[in-house]
Amino acid sequence: MGIQPRVTEAGPRDVALHASFCDYVSHVFTRADFRRWTAWGEWDDGYRAFMVVEGGRVVANASVTRMRLLLDGREVSGFQLGAVGCLPSGRGRGLARTVMDAALAYCGEAPVLLFANPSVRAFYPRFGFQARGQTLFAASHVAKPAGPAAPLLDVSLAEVRAGLARLADAGVPVTERFGARGHSRIASWYAANGFARPLRQLRDDAWVFAEVEGETLYVDDIFAREPFDLSAELPRLIDRPITSIQFGFTPERWWPGAEPVGEEADADLFVRGGGWPEGFERFPVMART
Repeated sequence: MGIQPRVTEAGPRDVALHASFCDYVSHVFTRADFRRWTAWGEWDDGYRAFMVVEGGRVVANASVTRMRLLLDGREVSGFQLGAVGCLPSGRGRGLARTVMDAALAYCGEAPVLLFANPSVRAFYPRFGFQARGQTLFAASHVAKPAGPAAPLLDVSLAEVRAGLARLADAGVPVTERFGARGHSRIASWYAANGFARPLRQLRDDAWVFAEVEGETLYVDDIFAREPFDLSAELPRLIDRPITSIQFGFTPERWWPGAEPVGEEADADLFVRGGGWPEGFERFPVMART
């Protein structure tokens, strides 16, 4: 048996490793980057990277985000994996398995989920993960712009990110069925990479990631201290008439009449452990690592 590679655990204070980690991510996931998000100070103790470092370079990694999961109305402490992979130069040596084993040992017996692209469907079941479908939810709804347009918020501003964190921690979760609480730092990662839809402020304590494409309003996430009537506020979120809405989460709270309209095809969900909800659900797109 060969010598097992050493796994290094990195957190927010291990700044000497941050540049190498960011370089690894940009090589393995060519559309993703952690540099701006890290510079914003969004890497906190809830995000741990388990990496193999050789010659000062991260060659393999599996990251763990601590999650406050909501499963059928219960808040459960769990984890989400992300940034799992290996540089081409390190493949064939079992390094991806090594970092996965280290990450899962950190998670213990808690429930774990991850999202992966279809090319690695055969990899995660080796670690006890099971594939689960994700439902798309939509509703027919005709509306025109009205009232003062909800102003845009700039997530690059520290005060906006702080406000987002307060609403994520203390507000109502976007869904009770299969969701998360306190995921503002995941949402800010999408904004840092230019992947997020615009963040709009309906009021001081109600912020929405939403945008119109064609005749459809896409509502990706809602950060609010208390529930409100989304249908009444919707005309302030649109800049042209719409005929439908699509949701980035299970919208039982915000639009009870929304219906399943198909399966999500571009991100495969895998879960490990018990207690996961059954039926038509969608984990919020802004809470995925």
